[in-house]
Amino acid sequence: MSKPNIAFFGLGLMGSGMARRLLVAGFPVTVFNRNRDKAAALVGEGARLAECPRDAAKDAEVVISMVADDNASHSMWLGEQGALSGSAAGTLLIESSTLTVGWVRELAAEATARGCELLDAPVTGSKSHAAAGELNFLVGGSPAASEKARPVLAAMSRSMIHIGPTGSGALLKLINNFLCGVQAASVAEALTLIERSGLDRDKAIEFLTGGAPGSPVLKTVLPRMTNHDFTPNFRLALMAKDLVYSLQAGKRYGLDLAMVASALGLFNQAASAGKGDQDFSAVVELLRNKGPMAK
Repeated sequence: MSKPNIAFFGLGLMGSGMARRLLVAGFPVTVFNRNRDKAAALVGEGARLAECPRDAAKDAEVVISMVADDNASHSMWLGEQGALSGSAAGTLLIESSTLTVGWVRELAAEATARGCELLDAPVTGSKSHAAAGELNFLVGGSPAASEKARPVLAAMSRSMIHIGPTGSGALLKLINNFLCGVQAASVAEALTLIERSGLDRDKAIEFLTGGAPGSPVLKTVLPRMTNHDFTPNFRLALMAKDLVYSLQAGKRYGLDLAMVASALGLFNQAASAGKGDQDFSAVVELLRNKGPMAK
């Protein structure tokens, strides 16, 4: 059987790797990115470059979006040249960005009104997982649409979990990310305390990573922090955005999410200090630059 035509929007750290996996798997792929230069490599590998989201979607059977936030998603889908205006009835729409649940549900209603069906299918994993096709998809929407999407998502992932109805994937992704953000902020505080106090850093890190605190997040961000390597795998500014969205989700259910608010304060300060385009582990630099070191 021939593989469906795919339209893919958003070729950042994650999206470029995801689109490339679809090409490698033999899917016909049309791409669009506001910065056309980011599409050049994929075009060289066989993708078609669209002039706008509407142009990309006009012949697609599956449309996938991987953009930064609600505003970018709104622009891609419902802007003047938005994808929904070019999508034929029956097209499967997959929103893989990390977004608010409210916007996802609004977008799903717009899709239904045009005879299409939307899945919210955000991912866990970083730049390297996207490039290797080892992401995890958290899917919200109808079970039937989820199964229809499975062959496409399988080309980009190692797992796909149908969480529940529309918005379920988006909400679980926010919970996932705020747990990662809170842990990263705590790791930054712990490492700075170790460095300032004069403890043997290597011995302290070996103990912490091998003990109860040794979560995958700790084991991932500590080497970046100790090596001062903040090459972006997940940008700090995006983590701050996700924490804001998480606070909004909490308020919807009467929760203040105090730990999230505290972590957001650190990430916002780091972003204001010029760290927004670095990896989210760069939050440690905010703390390192405050106060005296141990003598």
